[in-house]
Order: sequence, then structure tokens, then C-alpha cells
Amino acid sequence: MGWLFAAIAGALMSLQGVMNTRLSEKIGLYESNMYVQGTAFLLSLIAMWIFGKGQLNQLGQVNKGYWLGGALGLAITITVMLGMKALSPTLAVSTILIAQLVVAALIDGFGWMGTDKQPFNWHQFAGVLLIVGGIILFKWKSAAA
Repeated sequence: MGWLFAAIAGALMSLQGVMNTRLSEKIGLYESNMYVQGTAFLLSLIAMWIFGKGQLNQLGQVNKGYWLGGALGLAITITVMLGMKALSPTLAVSTILIAQLVVAALIDGFGWMGTDKQPFNWHQFAGVLLIVGGIILFKWKSAAA
């Protein structure tokens, strides 16, 4: 199920990035971010009330650094919109994927934030290089057309 959820998340993130960018072109960058985050907040409240485990009172027991996850949502939404506006959706998402892979590999490799250390060997390194090469080829092909 993890593969399915990850694929759905990737597809939805691409759709959301384009939708948010188009919204920002009409109402403004920070205004669209407020709308997107506000809508997500309201829907999250509803989902919590319906499906939640009732553990919100444990928030104080969590590492305070993890509380920044919510603040990262602001930075993520804004930078995705700016990236998609400056590039194309394909190039922006490709670049986002590379950054995500590199940071995820660092998190795994060093066991940051309580994750189990996972080795980053030449297979993973070659995979990242192939993705980078694909983006360069895509951009080069787009520029030549």
C-alpha cells in the first residue's frame, strides 16, 4: 500500500502545484497560500474529528523541532508556486523530486529525526544521477524545439 499512497501523493502534489500557481496568478501569491493552507486546515480539523485517535494532547511530548513541519507547509506551497511559475510543471516537479531524493537520502544515511540508518550505495547514487540526466535531457530537448 505504501507504493500506492506514494504514487497518489505524487500525482496530487503535481496537480496541486499547478492549481495553486494558477490561483496565485489571479489573487496573489500569499493570498492563494492563505486560501490553500486555510482550506487544508479546515479539512484537517474535520478529518481529525472523524478519523483521529484523540492523541492531540500528546503534542507537548513531541520533539519541539518537529513542530516546524507545519511552518514548512508555508515554505513548500510558496516555493512550489514560484518554481512552477518560473519553469514548467515538469521541470519544477523534476527539480523538486531531485531535492526530495537528496534530502531523503541524507535523512536515511545519517539516521536523522529518529529514522533507522539506511545505506546510500552506488545504486541509489546512480539512480539520482539518471534522474538528473533525464531532467537535463528534457530541458535540452525543450530548448532545442
